[in-house]
Amino acid sequence: MRLKPGESSNSAQKGGRTISSLTHFYFKIILQKANSSLPHRYLAKQSSLRGGLQDPGGCKGLTGLVEEQVRICQRQVEAMDAVKHGAELAVKECQHQFHSRRWNCSTLQGLQVFGKVTIQGTRESAFIHAISAAGVAFAVTRACRQAPQGTLSLGEDRWSGCSDNLSYGIAFSQAFVDNPERSRGISSSRALMNLHNNEAGRKAILSHMKVECKCHGVSGSCEVRTCWKVMPPFREVGNVLKEKFEGATEVHPKRVGSRKLLVPKSSRFKPYTAHDLVYLLASPDFCDWDPRRGVFGTSGRQCNRTSPAMDGCELLCCGRGFHTAQTEVVERCSCKFRWCCSVKCKQCRHLVEVHSCR
Repeated sequence: MRLKPGESSNSAQKGGRTISSLTHFYFKIILQKANSSLPHRYLAKQSSLRGGLQDPGGCKGLTGLVEEQVRICQRQVEAMDAVKHGAELAVKECQHQFHSRRWNCSTLQGLQVFGKVTIQGTRESAFIHAISAAGVAFAVTRACRQAPQGTLSLGEDRWSGCSDNLSYGIAFSQAFVDNPERSRGISSSRALMNLHNNEAGRKAILSHMKVECKCHGVSGSCEVRTCWKVMPPFREVGNVLKEKFEGATEVHPKRVGSRKLLVPKSSRFKPYTAHDLVYLLASPDFCDWDPRRGVFGTSGRQCNRTSPAMDGCELLCCGRGFHTAQTEVVERCSCKFRWCCSVKCKQCRHLVEVHSCR
């Protein structure tokens, strides 16, 4: 349904019906079918797993997984809670990064899943694959963090056993997240694109690892330092991938000998690296509701009347104009410190103008 003026963008997102192949395989760990006789697109809002996946036998009930993913789930069922958490991280970060854009990482049926745009080969699809693969690698790494046997001594520095062991999280993400694409065959241009972007997402973590150290010695002399590696905050990973999204390279398939490669569509584009995002198809403008393509449009979205950026009413509303309404806001005000030890505030009410796209 089209979003009416005054409705929230979340209400419009309930109109979607299809969950893409990208999100089938591990968002089903978050979501169960409401009725086994219904197609997977009719998921109920309250159907999320509670308490996590405990029994390897439950892996076969997670529809949308390819055969190898089911085997991975059965062998490492304890990792599935981390996969769920990684999926949630990816959705939240995607929604944060795109909250003021025409495409705001729309969800379907009110659930935390991505829309049809994930199967269109666009730069939005590129970002989704990258942030999803990164989310799983990040969450699995955090979940399986454990001290190695002993510590590695490097001169006067000692490497502590509390490092983030990203190698395991990346390997798990490659095995689990990449598997549906590999099962489609590497000759598929879409599979090549998705696999490249999955890896770019994981590299966004790997290339931003940090070293933290703690000094030891008499009076803080730092005669010996204990150091460990830590992953960047996931927000930083999202920021990096958003920059890659803005500079993503449009590519097309080209046969080089017996191999099929993705090369820049224009000779004016510089060669992309393993850290960059690539896409095959131009994005729609996301202005108008188009259920066939999984586009919800921007009608009803709140906009900033004074902003010249993408969140501004002119750009976000696609030139259709906007409605203005007044709404009451309640805020804490006239706060005073009371000895000891509290702060007492009044509640102030005032009217603010809210602008929403026609």
